[in-house]
Parts: sequence; C-alpha cells; structure tokens
Amino acid sequence: MTKVYATPTDLIGQESTQLGPTDWLLIDQDRVNGFADVTGDHQWIHVDVERAKDGPFGSTIAHGYLTMSLVNFFLPQLIEVQGFTHAVNVGSDRLRFLAPVKVGSRIRGVGEIVTVEEIKGAIQSVVRVTVEIEGSDKPACVVDTISRYFP
Repeated sequence: MTKVYATPTDLIGQESTQLGPTDWLLIDQDRVNGFADVTGDHQWIHVDVERAKDGPFGSTIAHGYLTMSLVNFFLPQLIEVQGFTHAVNVGSDRLRFLAPVKVGSRIRGVGEIVTVEEIKGAIQSVVRVTVEIEGSDKPACVVDTISRYFP
C-alpha cells in the first residue's frame, strides 16, 4: 500500500517510517534481454540461457543495474508526495548488491524513510529501498534514494 503525504513538509518527522511492500514483479528473460540491448551488456550470464545452466547460478540472472533501476518502478508504489511544484531525483547512496536475481524469480520493494531535511528551499528525503526476492533470505539489493521536493 502506498504511503501518501499531502505536502513535502508532511515528511518532516517521518524518519523510520516503513513503506510497502509493493506487489511482486516477475523477472523474465525478455526483460533481461531488453536491458542487455539498451545497455550493451550481453554477458552470457544474463542472456545465454543454455550456457548459464552450467554456470554458477544454474540459470541466467538479471543484471545488478537492472535490479537497481527497478527501484524507480517500486518507489511510486511505496510513497507518494503531493503538493509541490517540481521535484528532482538527486541520486542514490549506499548501493549494495547482496544476492543474484535468477530469471523466473519475483521481486518486490520495501522501503524506509531514513532522513528528511530542509535544504536549499526544498524538502529532501532519503528513502532506503530494499529489493526482496521471493523465497530468499537475502535481498537482491539495497539502495538509498535521494529526492528533493520544491514548494
């Protein structure tokens, strides 16, 4: 369920608020192949299904950066901030890839508001997103996303 904030200032004091989980998302070979095509990363562990069967994971795996990029898919399912004129994605911190995402797996996002502060006439928040793999004890990745909302 999406946590909705009517204004960016409503984020103040919300540190440690837990967000999510999102719906599960299937990671299929078409998605992995499409990511390989747009990034030029056609390493066999991602795109060669037959060769990957004998590889270290027993199947093809999603690119780590594909998994990270899906954080942008999960964020609007986790949190919605309203009542601003514009917002910018400032970047991310502390990206860690902790477990491979095998093709055919399902992943989802959970989040936590880490910090909220007023900065340069805006409200800046850091939301830590953890990408979970269904049936796995270890998450695929964890990343701190930084957003800035202007009134």
